[in-house]
Amino acid sequence: MYTHRFTKTRRFARLILVSGAMVFGWCGAGPAQAQVTSDVKPKELEGVGITEKLGQQAPLDVEFKDESGATVRLSDYFKSGRPVILSLNYYRCPQLCDLTLNALMEGMKGMEWTPGKEYEVVTISFNPDEGPKLADTKKRAYMAQFGKDGMQDGWHFLTGTKENIDKVADGVGFGYKKQDNGEYAHTATIMFLSPDGKISKYMNQLTFEPKDLRLALVEASEGKVGSVLDDILLMCFRFDPNRSQYVASAWKIMRLGGVVTVFGLGIGLMVLWLKGAARERAMREAEEHSGYERNEDAEAGEVR
Repeated sequence: MYTHRFTKTRRFARLILVSGAMVFGWCGAGPAQAQVTSDVKPKELEGVGITEKLGQQAPLDVEFKDESGATVRLSDYFKSGRPVILSLNYYRCPQLCDLTLNALMEGMKGMEWTPGKEYEVVTISFNPDEGPKLADTKKRAYMAQFGKDGMQDGWHFLTGTKENIDKVADGVGFGYKKQDNGEYAHTATIMFLSPDGKISKYMNQLTFEPKDLRLALVEASEGKVGSVLDDILLMCFRFDPNRSQYVASAWKIMRLGGVVTVFGLGIGLMVLWLKGAARERAMREAEEHSGYERNEDAEAGEVR
C-alpha cells in the first residue's frame, strides 16, 4: 500500500514538474547527431577516439564469453529493465584501462546504489587474445576492492572474438587501434545505455563523481530508477560534455523557480477555492436551517 501511494505521489510530482516546464517553454532537443570528439591525430592514432552516437541503438545481439566461460549475448544484460554502464577496456592494459576501471569503481562505491540492483555494469575486453580466465581474475580483484554485497551479479567482465568486439565498438562509436608494440591506443570512456540499449551518455575522463554517475543513470533509465529528488536535480543541472560532469545551470534553476511559483500559486488558489466553497456551503445550510425554523414557528402560530 505504501509503495503504491509513493509511486502515485511520484508520478503526480513528475506530472506537475513537467507541466510547469511546458508552461515555461522547457523543451528537450531531439537525439544529438553523431559528433567526433577527437581532434586530428598522427597516423598511428588514426581512428582512435569517440564518435558520439547519442540516441542510437547499441548492437545487443552479439555473443561473448563471460568470466565463467559461458556464452552470453550482450542483450542478456538488458532484460532486467535497468540502465547499463558499458566500458570497453582490455585486462592486460598497462595503465589507462586500470585507471578508468578504478575511477569507475570509486565512483560506484560512493553511491547508495549497487550493480545488479539499480543498474548493470558490463566491461568488454577489446583484446581478442584475452579469455574468460583473465576476465575472472580481473573481476575477482575488483570484487575484493568494491566491498558491496551482491554486486558480483551486477558487474560483468566479457571477452570475445575481434569480429564481435568490433561490432560493439563500431556500434557505440569507440575507436581503438593496436600499436606496433602489441598494446592498444584508446580513450578513457564509459557509456550509459537505456534499458532497451539506446546510448544515453558518454563520460570521457578519469574521475567519475558519484553524483554524476547517479544522474546519468537516472537519465538513462528513462524514469525507472531514482527518486523525485533526482528528477528535480536533473531540472537544475545540465551535463557539460567538455567536462563530462553535471554542472548547475542558472537558467534551469530560474525556470524551476518559475515552475515552483506556478505550482505554489495553483495550490494557493485551490485552497482559497476550497475554503470559499466550504463557507458558501455552510451559509446555505444555515439559511436552510433558519428557513426551516421559521416555517415551524408559522405552523405553530396557525395551530394556536
